Amino acid sequence: MSSILDQYQVAMDNAAARQAQPPVNRFVPAVPKTLSETGLVQVVVEELILKIMLAKGAMTGRELATDLCLHFSLVESILADLKSRLLVMHKNSSNMGDFLYILSEVGQEKAIMAREISAYAGAAPVPFQDYLASVSAQAIRHEKPDYAVLAEAFKDLIFDETLFDTIGPAINSGRGLFLYGEPGNGKTTIAEKLALCFNHDIFIPKALFVEGQILQLFDPQNHDPVPGDNALIAKYDQRWIEIKRPAVMVGGELMMDALEIKYNPVLRVSEAPLQMKANGGVFLIDDFGRQRISHIDLLNRWIVPLEKRVDFLVLPNGQKIEVPFDELIIFSTNLDPRSLVDDAFLRRIPYKIHVKDPDETQFKQIFQMLCHKYQIAYDEAQVDRLIEKHYRGKRPFRGCQPRDLLEQVLNAASYQKTPPVLTEAMLDMACRNYFAAMGNE
Repeated sequence: MSSILDQYQVAMDNAAARQAQPPVNRFVPAVPKTLSETGLVQVVVEELILKIMLAKGAMTGRELATDLCLHFSLVESILADLKSRLLVMHKNSSNMGDFLYILSEVGQEKAIMAREISAYAGAAPVPFQDYLASVSAQAIRHEKPDYAVLAEAFKDLIFDETLFDTIGPAINSGRGLFLYGEPGNGKTTIAEKLALCFNHDIFIPKALFVEGQILQLFDPQNHDPVPGDNALIAKYDQRWIEIKRPAVMVGGELMMDALEIKYNPVLRVSEAPLQMKANGGVFLIDDFGRQRISHIDLLNRWIVPLEKRVDFLVLPNGQKIEVPFDELIIFSTNLDPRSLVDDAFLRRIPYKIHVKDPDETQFKQIFQMLCHKYQIAYDEAQVDRLIEKHYRGKRPFRGCQPRDLLEQVLNAASYQKTPPVLTEAMLDMACRNYFAAMGNE
């Protein structure tokens, strides 16, 4: 891999420079200065103000504007209207012409009634139509990573470089692919690296207003915010958040309800499903075929999104909505895809990539790279002896095994209070521990 990287260093530098520059027509949500520019009716913002004050108590207008992610002047005019209707009162004045507000008794009653319908009390939502426009403007298919971009993303991995011949077109299609092969050869790592090939950040709403419902979209567990730029913050609508293109990953724990709008009856808050959170990025279903749900049911769930690039979701009020399905979906499995899916489904996943066992040369390269990472002196003679004694004629190489064996060496050295060294005794001990229940040891 290193020789290829040397050969393409100039191309990689050019690719990095291109990725560092935002697209000419980059989507940036404008700051709304008036209520009409938010796309919301006043009652939506009013109820949020009342619920926030019910939870936090006395607040200044600027504090409320910060919580709502709206311009202060916009919030100030709504507070004035609420005061005229005796729903809030001035407790005292604050700085810069602001006031400290408290709820009146009537305002508290109205806030409790609003909270009974929805307990959401955060950033003002973005209208669903604005979100649809943003997904189209920031679609993952607009990015076309080339060989140099892939080489940069995968530079710390050792694998068969012919994989790029399939991975490159697959991610340029922005559709879907199957990663399959024996466990331990880096399928999950490859999927994670693919997310690094899409470098332009995107904006997503923190919450959406859909058919009279508020739907939370931003999820700190699945979305990685971009550090704020003070110059930019003044230029975009704070109801949105700038994130790296998402890389949403699920494994055997996946259940069907995670793919539908989730309503929490206790908190009375709705949350977007995983595939909606992955829009504009990568959605990895790891260990496919080992979920606690039928893989047939799971596949059937994806037929329409993969074919039409749209998904259909049902809101808590029973209203059905059409949502874009704009993501690179990756199914990763160590099972034979033909035993899991039929030809009709395989046709909808246009790219199938077999992640093979490393050969002996690649196995030794991985060993050497990880020795450098773990600060262990690489001894090729000891690795040759390891291969001859514990692999040849006994078991295939796996990409994860150098890491796992070296971690055994590190742990033993830590226990013995000695420097980690590749010795025959250390490697034999590591193999006894690691392969004991796998046979041929």
